[in-house]
Amino acid sequence: MRPHRIVCLAFDGLAPFELATVAEVFAVPRPELDVDWWYRFELCAETPGPHRAVGGFDIVVHHGLDRLRSADTVIVPGVPDVRRAVSPVVLDALRDAYARGARVVSICSGAFALAAAGLLDGREATTHWRYAALLQERHPAVTVNASVLYVDSGSVVTGAGTTAGIDVCLHLVRRDHGTEVAARVARRMVVASHREGGQAQFAEYPVGRAPSDDPIGAAVRYALDGLQRRLTVDELAGVAHLSVRQFERRFADATGLPPGRWITRQRIRAGAALLESADDSIDAIAGRVGLTVAGFRHHFRETMGVSPSAYRRQYRR
Repeated sequence: MRPHRIVCLAFDGLAPFELATVAEVFAVPRPELDVDWWYRFELCAETPGPHRAVGGFDIVVHHGLDRLRSADTVIVPGVPDVRRAVSPVVLDALRDAYARGARVVSICSGAFALAAAGLLDGREATTHWRYAALLQERHPAVTVNASVLYVDSGSVVTGAGTTAGIDVCLHLVRRDHGTEVAARVARRMVVASHREGGQAQFAEYPVGRAPSDDPIGAAVRYALDGLQRRLTVDELAGVAHLSVRQFERRFADATGLPPGRWITRQRIRAGAALLESADDSIDAIAGRVGLTVAGFRHHFRETMGVSPSAYRRQYRR
């Protein structure tokens, strides 16, 4: 059988890690796997020639976008700038490849190119958690899931940021050749063939945007100092000297979350820090952040995508 043609899109400002990940999985010959076919890797760009990568070195691209016309899988490992429009020529090439039946894949900010081409409309998709809100705002027809490492919609696959590219590429191998082959490739790369949880465990959750002299800022500091005990909205509204209705509205404007959900999230983040650094049992940590053991386990998995014990094993110092 003929090789499966993987064509990766390059551009000025390319992040070399994402490109190297795709090349490591698909460009390295693997005769030891003894499969009927493997991949043929090619790199293309809107304009062939040298392209500056992050870090100040050039990557020389020999092929133009015409290579997408015969690609079985097209991979977009990012876009030059999430706040700038993607080249219309690139978007047309992606649409044509998809219409012809190619599998189209994005890593990190590459989802912005797929969304701009209309390939994510009506689908669930993911991107780096830092860009998720912007992607959702700019493309409301897309259902953005910022918690997962990748989303497989069949002919369209989107991945989260940076190292999630490894998860995406191994997932494609798993789809194409099965679990055993993907696991063997992963072992040769010295990585896990499948990671538990999603990117929520890596995301940063801001405390809020309220100034220090703002009444919401006072309530935020009060809550953070008292996470170990029961906190009510009425109590926090009193600290802010606002009615409950005013407080809830202004709190959500400042932090992006209702008070109850924000407090739960802060308890989980505090619990995660303790799991990394403290020797306390999970039951004791739950009490230290003001949650029952069952509540802590439930909300931790819901927020972080993994169980407290799995998180501790992975991040223990």
